[in-house]
Amino acid sequence: MSAKIPVSVIIPARNEEANLPACLTSLQRADEIFVVDSNSTDKSVEISESFGAKVVQFEFNGRWPKKKNWSLDNLPFRNEWILIVDCDERITPELWDEIALAIENTEHDGYYLNRRVFFLGKWIRHGGKYPDWNLRLFKHKAGRYENLGTEDIRNTGDNEVHEHVVIPGKVGYLKSDMLHEDFRDMYHWLERHNRYSNWEARVYYNILNGKDDNGTIGASLFGDAVQRKRFLKKIWVRLPFRPFLRFILFYIIYRGFLDGKAGYTYGRLLSQYEYQIGVKLYELSSCGGQLNTTSKPTNTTQKFTTEASQTAT
Repeated sequence: MSAKIPVSVIIPARNEEANLPACLTSLQRADEIFVVDSNSTDKSVEISESFGAKVVQFEFNGRWPKKKNWSLDNLPFRNEWILIVDCDERITPELWDEIALAIENTEHDGYYLNRRVFFLGKWIRHGGKYPDWNLRLFKHKAGRYENLGTEDIRNTGDNEVHEHVVIPGKVGYLKSDMLHEDFRDMYHWLERHNRYSNWEARVYYNILNGKDDNGTIGASLFGDAVQRKRFLKKIWVRLPFRPFLRFILFYIIYRGFLDGKAGYTYGRLLSQYEYQIGVKLYELSSCGGQLNTTSKPTNTTQKFTTEASQTAT
């Protein structure tokens, strides 16, 4: 067996018994593994412990910090470098070899990993889904996840999903891919993206109301990949017919059709996801951004139905 690599892994988890065995098997070269669990009711804890992982329970206070930032602040890491891996992700032997070399480079404080996303058993290589860079390997004292001001929205989960790690120092890119494939059924994909759309609606609302730049990576057409994406998002949230445009971008412009039936299905689901965001954005706007208050919108049901459709499409 290869020597352990001085990296501490964080795996955020909740009821992930279907994904954890493959994930943990791929992480056996790591010196230390923490599974940060949210009171799972399945066999997640037993599976994690059987692979030698340290299980820590996270109690979410409903606001901030969420699971990953809490882990970075509170776990007793014995290594300088940490690697964040979701339960539906796997680190390949080739990527481990790169990681072992990368952490010896004293010029970098972090590294982006490229995810290879699988859907319905097929690699989604087109549609703008690849490359898919994520800053997951970094010195734990150097990086924290940004707060995008979404913690007041209910039912988004207790884990950072689309927030990015902010690292003031120099970062690099590794060549080998990290694999992303959820072994659970389609119900879980839909349930997860229903929660994500709550989060996205708040992000859209913050952008439209000028509340999106405080303490974040920021938006710049001439910045890095994340900053360019943020810049384009500021334009995107103001466009009409976003669900239709999202399908056209994924399936036609970025050639998602080359991924066959899986690509078509993925594109349709992304369009549906964008529609959900639009409806929830309208609901949020009609409440003045305060969905958690006891006041109710004055709009009639008919007006809500009509205007929500116009906003979302």
